[in-house]
Amino acid sequence: MTHSTVIRRRPNRPLLLDLFACAGAIGTGYHRAGFDVHGVDIVNRPNNPFRLTVADALDHLASLIDTGEIGRYAFVHASPPCQDKCALTVGTNRSRGWGGTHTDLVAPTRALLERTGLPYVIEQPNGRAEIRKDITLCGEMFGLGVIRHRNFELGHWSADRPRHKAHRGRVRGWRHGEFHDGPYVAAYGNGGGKPTVSELQAAMGITWTDVREELTEAVPPAFGEWLGRSFLACTMEAAA
Repeated sequence: MTHSTVIRRRPNRPLLLDLFACAGAIGTGYHRAGFDVHGVDIVNRPNNPFRLTVADALDHLASLIDTGEIGRYAFVHASPPCQDKCALTVGTNRSRGWGGTHTDLVAPTRALLERTGLPYVIEQPNGRAEIRKDITLCGEMFGLGVIRHRNFELGHWSADRPRHKAHRGRVRGWRHGEFHDGPYVAAYGNGGGKPTVSELQAAMGITWTDVREELTEAVPPAFGEWLGRSFLACTMEAAA
C-alpha cells in the first residue's frame, strides 16, 4: 500500500529511497539537503510527510532490484531495526530479556544494497551492530537537545568525519535512584524523568508527529541533512 502527502517539490532533485522510514525524520533532513524522498515502512505511518510504501523494506528493495525500478533512485538510506544489538539491549539489559526477540537485519540489508550498485547509508546506534562507523553524528554537533549518537556506514561514497563536540552536561533523568538534571533529554522509553512529547519534539527538531514511539525511534533530521549535503558535495566534486 502506498500513501502520499502533498509536499512542495522542485524539478531535477535526485530521488532517495528511505528504507525503514518510520515517520520520515531522517528523510526530512535529506529533503532539506536537496533530495526528493520515497519511504518504505512495514507499518502505515500517516505522519510521514513523503510518499510512503507500506511493505517489508527488504522485500520491497528486492522487488525494485528484480524489476529494474531501482534505477529511478540516486541514493538509498537504510535504518534497519536496531533493538537486537544496540547499547540498550546488550550486557545486563540483555539478561533481562531486552532485545531477545529481535532479528539483526544489518547483514541482509547490506547484501541487498550492494546489489543495487547505488551509493547508500546504513544507520545504527551505538552498540554491537556490525557496521563500519565511517561517520558518527551527535545532537550536540547541531545544537539539539538530545545526544543521540548514531553511526553510519557509507557504501560507494565517502565523507570527511566531523569533529565530535564535547557534551555540555548530563542527560536529564533518573540514574540508580538519583535524579540528574542536564541540557539533554532521554529520547527513549517512558520511565521516570523522561521528556514529554513536546519536549521530545523541540529537542529533536521534529514538529510533524506527536506519536511518542515515532519520536523515540527517530533519527534527527539534522543528521540526514548533513549526510545529504555531504553526499551531494561529494558527487559535485567527482563531476568537476
